[in-house]
Amino acid sequence: EQVNLSQATSHRPSCEDAIVALPFFKSRLLCYRNATMASATAKQPARTASKAPSGGTGGAAGGAPAMPLASPLMGGLNKKKKPFLGVPAPLGYVPGLGRGATGFTTRSDIGPARDANDPVDDRHAPPGKRTVGDQMKKNQEDDDEDLNDTNYDEFNGYAGSLFSSGPYEKDDEEADAIYAALDKRMDERRKERRELREKEEIEKYRMERPKIQQQFSDLKRKLAEVTEDEWLSIPEVGDARNKRQRNPRHEKLTPVPDSFFAKHLQTGENHTSVDPLQGQFSGLATPFPGGLNTPYPGGMTPEAGELDMRKIGQARNTLMDMRLSQVSDSVSGQTVVDPKGYLTDLNSMIPTHGGDISDIKKARLLLKSVRETNPHHPPAWIASARLEEVTGKLQVARNLIMKGTEMCPKSEDVWLEAARLQPGDTAKAVVAQAVRHLPQSVRIYIRAAELETDIRAKKRVLRKALENVSKSVRLWKIAVELEEPEDARIMLSRAVECCPTSVELWLALARLETYENARRVLNKARENIPTDRHIWITAAKLEEANGNTQMVEKIIDRAITSLRANGVEINREQWIQDAEECDKAGSVATCQAVIRAVIGIGIEEEDCKHTWMEDADSCVAHGALECARAIYAHALQVFPSKKSVWLRAAYFEKNHGTRESLEALLQRAVAHCPKAEVLWLMGAKSKWLAGDVPAARSILALAFQANPNSEEIWLAAVKLESENNEYERARRLLAKARSSAPTARVFMKSVRLEWVLGNIEAAQELCTEALKHYEDFPKLWMMRGQIEEQSENIDKAREAYNQGLKKCPHSMSLWLLLSQLEERVGQLTRARAILEKARLKNPQTPEIWLESVRLEYRAGLKNIANTLMAKALQECPNSGILWAEAVFLEARPQRKTKSVDALKKCEHDPHVLLAVAKLFWSERKITKAREWFLRTVKIEPDLGDAWAFFYKFELQHGTEEQQLEVKKRCENAEPRHGELWCAESKHVLNWQKNIGEILVLVASKIKNTF
Repeated sequence: EQVNLSQATSHRPSCEDAIVALPFFKSRLLCYRNATMASATAKQPARTASKAPSGGTGGAAGGAPAMPLASPLMGGLNKKKKPFLGVPAPLGYVPGLGRGATGFTTRSDIGPARDANDPVDDRHAPPGKRTVGDQMKKNQEDDDEDLNDTNYDEFNGYAGSLFSSGPYEKDDEEADAIYAALDKRMDERRKERRELREKEEIEKYRMERPKIQQQFSDLKRKLAEVTEDEWLSIPEVGDARNKRQRNPRHEKLTPVPDSFFAKHLQTGENHTSVDPLQGQFSGLATPFPGGLNTPYPGGMTPEAGELDMRKIGQARNTLMDMRLSQVSDSVSGQTVVDPKGYLTDLNSMIPTHGGDISDIKKARLLLKSVRETNPHHPPAWIASARLEEVTGKLQVARNLIMKGTEMCPKSEDVWLEAARLQPGDTAKAVVAQAVRHLPQSVRIYIRAAELETDIRAKKRVLRKALENVSKSVRLWKIAVELEEPEDARIMLSRAVECCPTSVELWLALARLETYENARRVLNKARENIPTDRHIWITAAKLEEANGNTQMVEKIIDRAITSLRANGVEINREQWIQDAEECDKAGSVATCQAVIRAVIGIGIEEEDCKHTWMEDADSCVAHGALECARAIYAHALQVFPSKKSVWLRAAYFEKNHGTRESLEALLQRAVAHCPKAEVLWLMGAKSKWLAGDVPAARSILALAFQANPNSEEIWLAAVKLESENNEYERARRLLAKARSSAPTARVFMKSVRLEWVLGNIEAAQELCTEALKHYEDFPKLWMMRGQIEEQSENIDKAREAYNQGLKKCPHSMSLWLLLSQLEERVGQLTRARAILEKARLKNPQTPEIWLESVRLEYRAGLKNIANTLMAKALQECPNSGILWAEAVFLEARPQRKTKSVDALKKCEHDPHVLLAVAKLFWSERKITKAREWFLRTVKIEPDLGDAWAFFYKFELQHGTEEQQLEVKKRCENAEPRHGELWCAESKHVLNWQKNIGEILVLVASKIKNTF
């Protein structure tokens, strides 16, 4: 094959030509390089005769060897030497292909010809593969790809590869590698996002569809509370074995006395069991079938052998004495093993460590190496001793640590460890030796004092220590604690001379001195320690305790000035903490002075109000009420016209102060904020609750002057008169209010007053007049319908509700009243239709869904109720009232699981918490039920139903004190909401009942049907 390179380079090739020709030139250039290298290294001329290589597919007939391409590089070589000899053929080389020769196949290559019906060599082939024709058809079917339309996908193409039957070359492999690298790169870019999305999907799926194992997790946790007796009382599963297998006859083994064996050894008889007739005949006679009784000769003694059991016992005792004597103490002659309990004493020899023996050996070897390498390293000796102590070798540990004291006599830790490991008297000797080496060590002196059991000995040791280490505050404090007050004062006088910078010693001395001496002591302390605030605060407390309250403010102000002059930064939080401590100690004037001095330090002007309110709440949470009162007083001085600050202070006094302090504060509040209606109303209510009705009227009269035509003040005056049975006054006030300040609430209160007093006609007239002006106020329509319903005018009541729904289609209470009216008259289908219409006009309304579920449940259709509840939870998944109802719709075994689901969806909903408390109550878990009731009323104190259930619970399971506590807390909370609570509190017959009476009434109507 000759290729003319000049012709190949004469024309300018296109891109496609270059790509096609590139593999061709590459293979030829490779052949040139190999041929050149072979000819240059050959030392002998190569033979000229050669044959073409033949492969499995045959060779070209008479094929001559392929000639290399002509090249100028080969001009200087010997032409007789064939350069391709001994060189492997290039990749893809086929002999004779250049001159058109093709390969052929002979019979010897493929074997003898076989018919299609001939059987195959496998004599156990399955059907369809037993002949040559079947296998050829199968191979042909495998080779042909299924390119049918049914095997084609719009996005992925054909199921297989379209080019799977073609050759797989190097460029294919390279392309696949590139594509694989690209796919890997793209996959890495999206990996984090994809893994996060998959994790969220898995968590969501697990939350919606928990495993059976998770559903029973609460029951598994309850297994920890099962006692051993309860566990053993659980009945076993059924046994499938028969009666003989279930009740096998156990062998009864009875110990036989030694006399029995001695007796039968003497008679020479071997018995393996006791004859049951032996007891009947006393072993002396044996009955024979012939009726003859032949007694055994009792005097015969065979020569079978002798065995004296008494001698065996003596020998055993002798052997035990020998064993015990071997372990006796050779010095004292007394045994170190208790003969009676030597087996139990072996427990003390068992090491108490939990590690492996090999690990201990490694640690021992390592520590030994450390000790030998650096014998003056104290931690090595301490670690070695503790290792031996842990493994139970206490004496070895003592020996090691004593050797450590010899090698490290100046190490305080080694001496202390030695004193710890040694017993009492020896430890004292060790400590005495340690003191000689380390006479300035405070810790060794304290250890020496701890080893002494007598108080006098402790004092003697500590005084000796103070002679050597007089600057140690720790030693002085321990020594003073052991002394009587008079001796302690003398010692503290000496202590502050030796340690003049110790604030604790100065303050302790001041507490023990008289008033005058204490003032001198504190003055000296300030001179020695001018940067400590505790001395100044103690001085202020001292003055307050002795009645000089006017000096307290001066001392605190002087303290701030002095500390700043000495470069001390005034930390506001630390000073407030000191004020709280003064409050708890009873120093009210000092704590208030501290608060006034530091409350404004380091705060921007615009942040003052917010920060001070937070500080007051923090003080209340910590129990420092005087600090909170001082903060509110300072805030009111700075912000006298802020209604919110006055309100916070008033609520604080209402919850934590007295009635007098509250009224005094409210008088100041209305003077500064006369337009704040709530402050006037709080003052009037305080007077009314105290029984001073004229004072309450006067406060409301002043409120009228400051806030003319105020709806709240009008209604408060009406309530005051109606609650005190002044109905005519209340009517006149309402008439004036309707003329001067006509509002929907004023008309509603007017209608309600006539209704509760029994004037139905007047109430209807007022209601009609009110609806002319305020037809979009739903409460008026409700009252009109309820009045008609009370008069048993069902049609008029229905008409009133329907008219109200036309004007107020989004009033849930109107829909519920109309539905309940239809249900009471027996129109169940109409009630169901009304609720369905309400759900369409007001989607995602839990109250309507709840009434629909209860309607079906009251009708006895529990399946429909459960279906409606499932739909309701899908539409309102975070509704607490629906989840609370769903818990008790379930059967008892499933209620706990349902309650767990409810808590996951509505963790802080009071209705769900109340349902969980009722669930524990139904299971007679009194303590847990009380905890959940407390949690419910803490989260939502305005829910009257929770208070009623809590009170009912305490009536059944609590003490009288607990019942009174719940009632008192309910009266303070003044709840206004709740389904059961509102049904009673808003009933016309209960309009004059207070909170406590309504609580008792609601609790009495609760039945434990859950």
